[in-house]
Amino acid sequence: MKSKLAKVLHPLAGVPMLFYVLDLVRRLEIQRSFLIVGHRAEQVTDAVSSWGVTCLLQDPPLGTGHAVLQSKKALEDFSGSVLILSGDAPLLRPETVQRLFEVHREERATMTLLTTRLVNPQEYGRVVRKKNGAIARVVEERDATPAERAVQEVNTGVYIIEAPFLFEALGEIQPNNQQKEYYLTDLIGIAARRGERLAGAAADPEEVIGVNSRADLAAAERLLQKRITARWMAEGVTIIDPVQVRIDASVEIGRDTVLHPGVALEGNTRVGEGCVLHPCRIENSRLGDQVVIKDYTVIEESEIESGASIGPFAHLRPGAVIRKGAKVGNFVELKKSELGEGSKINHLSYLGDAVVGKKVNIGAGTITCNYDGEKKYKTIIDDEVFIGSDTQLVAPVHVGARAFIAAGSTITKDIPPESLAISRTRQENKEGWAGRRKPKKQDA
Repeated sequence: MKSKLAKVLHPLAGVPMLFYVLDLVRRLEIQRSFLIVGHRAEQVTDAVSSWGVTCLLQDPPLGTGHAVLQSKKALEDFSGSVLILSGDAPLLRPETVQRLFEVHREERATMTLLTTRLVNPQEYGRVVRKKNGAIARVVEERDATPAERAVQEVNTGVYIIEAPFLFEALGEIQPNNQQKEYYLTDLIGIAARRGERLAGAAADPEEVIGVNSRADLAAAERLLQKRITARWMAEGVTIIDPVQVRIDASVEIGRDTVLHPGVALEGNTRVGEGCVLHPCRIENSRLGDQVVIKDYTVIEESEIESGASIGPFAHLRPGAVIRKGAKVGNFVELKKSELGEGSKINHLSYLGDAVVGKKVNIGAGTITCNYDGEKKYKTIIDDEVFIGSDTQLVAPVHVGARAFIAAGSTITKDIPPESLAISRTRQENKEGWAGRRKPKKQDA
């Protein structure tokens, strides 16, 4: 990955890929879970601290067989079945693993592996079978003969193995390969030689994709987005072009909402019913019902109540609250501000650290001057205030209910209710001045 971040912590649909594997384990109701960590072990251990999984260190990393061996002491009293998963295979479904368990029980197998078929199986271990179809061994790409490389059935790295055989046979594995590593796949050959019962179950190739590069990460993201958009369309959400929409796994969307191309919903975002979202990015925010978000709007950590309209080209920064039926128009920015029910701020304005009441009209070019270079101050605007264009409100300041502010004013003092505030220089016209003005010399 060429990254300071551990591979398994790279995000897919806003969630570290390892969390999908841990969630799978949680949904399968596994009795005890162990995570073998190596590269950037402390980083990974910190990330999974709330998952209830026991981390075991593999140091140095000497292969997959050596990794599993780290759990031997922790499982020395265990005689049941051990499920082995890979932290970099995040798309595996619970029902696929359930089917693997069913095959394992039905076949009364000692070891059961999940396989799939790939048209181009490069870099995957090939499943070699006997003439009768029984699994004989798995050979890694680097160690395979040309005939073995032609095999399209591959090992996915997912196994169910009976614990007594697992830990006894791990002691027989030798690093007789180009990597000089202890391969877990060598257990298959050992089981075959001993006459142990081997079984296999097939999986959809898309489920078992492994992430070993940035390109693999992008491929997994595309597959996961395909699942996410299919899920929400099945729940009653209209997605006009699923390929051009991005939805994080943690997002919730109400029925009859319409997502146009170019929508990105991120983090813990909740979208209500009947909303219409044009190209926008919404992060960790809550939208009520029948909210309209117009083109090229960015919303971060904000709350928008039902019936509100935002954009185009608006920016709601963290702490913005838009009440029912309020309107935020084009090129408007809000930060840590509340816009009251039915209020409008239509054009080219900035509200920072402001509380705006109901049915307020805020004219174009209005600014709350909330920062003096050291501290930030609040502006309070009561119900039904009319603010003319190009007004600056120098906080802290309080505008009373139903007050009017004349266009072009700079307000530095509180305004009583139902007052008209004017703060600008008196206009003076000097007739004939332009004609008397001497023209400047033109440069040669």
